[in-house]
Amino acid sequence: MQDNATEVTAAGIARLAGVGRAAVSNWRRRHADFPRPVGGTETSPAFALAEVEEWLRRHRKLAEVPLKERVWQQLAGHPDGPVTALVHAGCALLLIHDRPPVWLDISSGTDERLAALLPTALDEVLTPRVPGTARPGRTDRSRVNGQNPVNTQPAATPVTPATPATPATQATPATPPTPALAIPTAPRLLPSVPLLRGVAELAADRGARPTFEFLLGRHLDANPRQYTLTPPDLAGLMAALVGTPATVLDPSCGTGALLRAVADRPDRRLHAQDSSPELAALTALRLALHTRAPVHAAAGDTLRADAYPGLRADAVLCHPPFNERNWGHDDLAYDPRWEYGFPARTESELAWVQHALARLRDGGTAVLLMPPAVASRRSGRRIRADLLRRGALRAVVALPAGAAPPYSVPLHLWVLRRPDRTHAQPELLLVDAGRFTAEGRGGPDWPGVRETVLDAWGAFDRDGGVEERPGVARSVPVIELLDDDVDLTPARRLPPPADTDGAGRLADVRARLDETLRLTAELAPPPAEPVPSAASGRLPLTTVGELARAGALVMRTGGHGGRARVPVLTDHDVLAGTAPSGTLPESEEEPVLTEPGDVVLPVLGGGAVARVVDEATAGAVLGRNLVLLRPDPAALDAWFLAGFLRGTANHRQASSYASTATRLDVRRLQLPRLAPDEQRRYGERFHALDAFERALREAGRLGEQLVRGMYDGLTDGTIAPD
Repeated sequence: MQDNATEVTAAGIARLAGVGRAAVSNWRRRHADFPRPVGGTETSPAFALAEVEEWLRRHRKLAEVPLKERVWQQLAGHPDGPVTALVHAGCALLLIHDRPPVWLDISSGTDERLAALLPTALDEVLTPRVPGTARPGRTDRSRVNGQNPVNTQPAATPVTPATPATPATQATPATPPTPALAIPTAPRLLPSVPLLRGVAELAADRGARPTFEFLLGRHLDANPRQYTLTPPDLAGLMAALVGTPATVLDPSCGTGALLRAVADRPDRRLHAQDSSPELAALTALRLALHTRAPVHAAAGDTLRADAYPGLRADAVLCHPPFNERNWGHDDLAYDPRWEYGFPARTESELAWVQHALARLRDGGTAVLLMPPAVASRRSGRRIRADLLRRGALRAVVALPAGAAPPYSVPLHLWVLRRPDRTHAQPELLLVDAGRFTAEGRGGPDWPGVRETVLDAWGAFDRDGGVEERPGVARSVPVIELLDDDVDLTPARRLPPPADTDGAGRLADVRARLDETLRLTAELAPPPAEPVPSAASGRLPLTTVGELARAGALVMRTGGHGGRARVPVLTDHDVLAGTAPSGTLPESEEEPVLTEPGDVVLPVLGGGAVARVVDEATAGAVLGRNLVLLRPDPAALDAWFLAGFLRGTANHRQASSYASTATRLDVRRLQLPRLAPDEQRRYGERFHALDAFERALREAGRLGEQLVRGMYDGLTDGTIAPD
């Protein structure tokens, strides 16, 4: 009964059936018995999931809905919203993980019995694992204050034992922090029972922790503009910089990536806070499933309503919001956290820096991700100077572009330490890891970044200085930095990298360019011969959809997650003709792996592109917004298929157009019905054109490299003008 209430959009139906959204629109027009909308809007209708499943099976569009897809659609279409559904699922998964016999007992009866018994069982599990979790029957303070919390009835008790600040030392917050989690009541749980049974079935196959990571990853991927994520490699680097602390705080926890990256230890205590009740709840559950350490989590504005005013942590990790104007400048003028100066309204990041230092014990370490402007803005120079004089700021690390959102900006890491002694000759470590920027959109060379940063920080932390590496690392005496600007940008304080053979490298580039241009000339197609009018009759055509139904090819779509450390072929890689460079959220979702002879097409953007996978690309994961066609070699030549799918007119008739984007319905792409020998004749010509295109790209890349090197050499004096 409750499962019938789950709704699914046209995009969800397309994902269930493995087709494009245009196919779902066609089904609605052509089949009178297609399920009627039960919700949504006229332009984005929603359908009952149970009715859709039954229709797909009846019309042989789908033999069986995969369990993970059915669970996801139940979560996405939950009547109380996907976040509430995800919180309920996380609570159940924690119970399954910690006390599987209890779950088996309470889930053996009716839905009503499960909903009635689950709150008590959750109380026994959540209370010790997430201290401060609100129990049913407590006052809902967040609702009284006009918020719309994810969970119901948060407790009025503090989230973690702490010494509250007095009005004389901290401004009274308008909205006090609340516990991140509240045990849902039986009436709230009842609509979620079908979902929870499906989640339990999925956990029996995958495990409780991977199941939650899969559902959370899918939710984050479905709402990319709502969340600012910290990539796993960056989170791992930040956690490595603080070592193995016992007490760790993340005052802007987001989805919990930073605390999840901290190495586990028996006596660990984790503290998290976020202004979003949704993220605070999801982080609490994610961390509870990840570690046996107690997880203290709170929802509230950290700067205005700190949940841990008495905490003195061993380490603070933080990816704060950037460029906030409404961070509390007018309310917090006399806050005792501003030991190094009252931040300007435009310097919200320096408020987070001082908050982190205030929550550290003496000698504790904080690592914050910062926009690069914080290192040089004039409005923050006095605070930067005081941080340097007192030895609180220990290192500034310039990361490569692409390390974290916004990906076009090379962000910084600030490593701080609450002073426990006076340094006789204080120095600041500056590291520039910008040389590890990768070409394309695949992100930086993280092993290189990690090795460079950790080696420099380890030596500096141990010895108080590092051996200078031009262009990479240097420990700078603080007195050199205390000028009018107090500019801490590493690139402006590091000596340029030594380049003793710049002319030799450019000579090598020139030689490679000459060889590539020679090859390009050889590969250039011969002059086109017009086809006689008598022989140019229209060939009989078929479509990709018809070939798929006939078994001549298999069609797969790119996924939303996969195994870690596997290179991902992105739509940008296909368009640019580069090697796999992407990453996907880590999950237990089975990825689509490419094989030699596969044909890959991007479905967004309108470009007429199709790429044949070679031995070098084979084994990569198929990324989002890509469709893979795997032809039967006995029926279809891969190069013949890819060549005809690249036709501009072919793409135009198979594309749908919105106000801001173009989407390709791959099933509508056409190609002629030809005998295998004739296919191979076309395929050989298409293959030669592909080789010519690759040579042109390589020549362009080498030409740009030669021009840039000449400009740099002439301007820095390493190359003579004649």
